[in-house]
Amino acid sequence: MIECAVWWAAPLPAAPEFLALLTPVEEGRYEAYRQDIDRRRFLTGRVLARTVAGQRLGVEPGSVEFDATCDGCGKPHGAPRVPGAQLALSISHSGDRIGVAFTEGAPVGLDVETAGRKVEDSLIEYALNDTERQSLHALSAEERSAAFFTFWTRKEALLKATGRGLRLPLRGITLSPAGESARLVSSAESVLTPEHTRMADLDPGEGYRAAVAVLTPEDIKVTEHTWQLP
Repeated sequence: MIECAVWWAAPLPAAPEFLALLTPVEEGRYEAYRQDIDRRRFLTGRVLARTVAGQRLGVEPGSVEFDATCDGCGKPHGAPRVPGAQLALSISHSGDRIGVAFTEGAPVGLDVETAGRKVEDSLIEYALNDTERQSLHALSAEERSAAFFTFWTRKEALLKATGRGLRLPLRGITLSPAGESARLVSSAESVLTPEHTRMADLDPGEGYRAAVAVLTPEDIKVTEHTWQLP
């Protein structure tokens, strides 16, 4: 059994004690965001990840080092890793939800999305294959939107778990219908197989959809927690 812990938080203020936990490279990424809320989401993700990782590793948050080197281009905007530690994590944020998923080393991907916005047909065509789109035909507009974001968060979680992101074609992944438990049915990419993939839908709160994926042949036990300031 693989344990996967997901922590949720609201955007933190840009207070000195939180900004002090950013590395110089992370400070550059923080400053590059134009919108204050985007800066706060990035900051919160790093503070939350360092705080929980520090607890799991038995060190202070400021001692936790991340390597966020992108496997594709070498720039520091990839999924953060903790060098030398049996700990895998994935950060995601949308609206007022910032989440971090942790496992004891099994590759993990987390995605959360605001689900109240309208979904254009072009986005459905881009993300879902013929089999998946068929499951949407009999749904009302509201149900269709909710089902799409269930598909979307599941697929994004899978892509994040592989570390390859959108370099994997979304339509090459076939998932179980939105009304069923999250499951990878088939994949055109060898990096993803149903036998070595486990998934779960999450409960980030009203107005949001979220999912987590873990690349393992074992069953997973997912727990969700809310992180608040002491």
